[in-house]
Amino acid sequence: MTSGVLSRQPGAGQPHEQVVFCTDEPSGLRAIIAIYTTSLGPALGGTRFYPYETEQDAVEDVLALSRAMAYKNALAGLDHGGGKAVIIGDPAVDKTEPLLRAYGRFVESLGGRYVTAADVGTYVADMDVIARESRWVTGRSEAEGGAGDSSVLTAYGVFEGMRAAAEHAWGTPSLAGRTVGIAGVGKVGKHLTGHLLSDGAQVVVTDVDAEALERVVAAHPEVDVVEDTDALVRADIDLYSPCALGGALTDEVVAVLRATVVCGAANNQLAHPGVEKLLADRGILYAPDFCVNSGGVIQVADELVGFNFARAQVKTRKIFETTKAVLAAAEAEGVPPELAAERMAERRMSQVGRLRGIRLPEQPGGMYR
Repeated sequence: MTSGVLSRQPGAGQPHEQVVFCTDEPSGLRAIIAIYTTSLGPALGGTRFYPYETEQDAVEDVLALSRAMAYKNALAGLDHGGGKAVIIGDPAVDKTEPLLRAYGRFVESLGGRYVTAADVGTYVADMDVIARESRWVTGRSEAEGGAGDSSVLTAYGVFEGMRAAAEHAWGTPSLAGRTVGIAGVGKVGKHLTGHLLSDGAQVVVTDVDAEALERVVAAHPEVDVVEDTDALVRADIDLYSPCALGGALTDEVVAVLRATVVCGAANNQLAHPGVEKLLADRGILYAPDFCVNSGGVIQVADELVGFNFARAQVKTRKIFETTKAVLAAAEAEGVPPELAAERMAERRMSQVGRLRGIRLPEQPGGMYR
């Protein structure tokens, strides 16, 4: 096994604290762990298993994702910094026990600076395997003392964010009578569909995975299905919900989007800086992704202190109030919601993070840290 550490400047904000390249040739492991900041506590974020075309693509993704996790955790009120990891490969072909356990040893080697969980391409069962080599793993199965599938509360949190956005846009915290288009009905999207239907919304879905669509239609035959995302964004919908991979909101999508509100579970939805202004210029209300999709990380963070679903759900419900505060601040300050949310997260990272300068005695003994 070999590892390397690289200091890099991300696209925006402070430099990353640490970026670790992890390689284990016998198992085929090629992974990158990025720690954006530990100002509020250990960096917390999931492990993505994805067939990146180049290593540079993987680097750019993990840097952006880890930065987003810092803002997500701060805005959610968690005592965690931001981190993320990517494993380069096709999870359907390359994922093996030796590879996952090799990755777990790299996570363990960081001594708790980074705590991992599931993400795209990884699941609860994978976290159980990784945890055989590392203490710093969340999102484990209930049989192994974990919280299980974090997509349950991720979807619930996005729904609460939608309710807040609906109140801001239409004066009522309900999606009843509204048409919501969901792009991506995998782990999160399928649960979100159920919440929306229960609230009285009409739901239109699409996904590149035919099996995912079949599962949602089997569970909810009342949903409508469109051919692809291009058709969805051009459809007559009130709210667009990107719930697949990042970069969904491009200049081209914003130009044709007919929805009044955008609120979804995908990370890093804005394809590049400036898209948030394009949305505002078209009168489209954007609920920042790192504000509304934090239910999963709230769940796995709760697992670290002995998971209690009711407690985690109460914390996730607060996404409603947080989203309302972000949208109100954006309106009052005359800035896009993305910027308002970033400012709120940065204030907490600065104001609470500085408290680490007040040194405390180690336990046991009288040495200070």
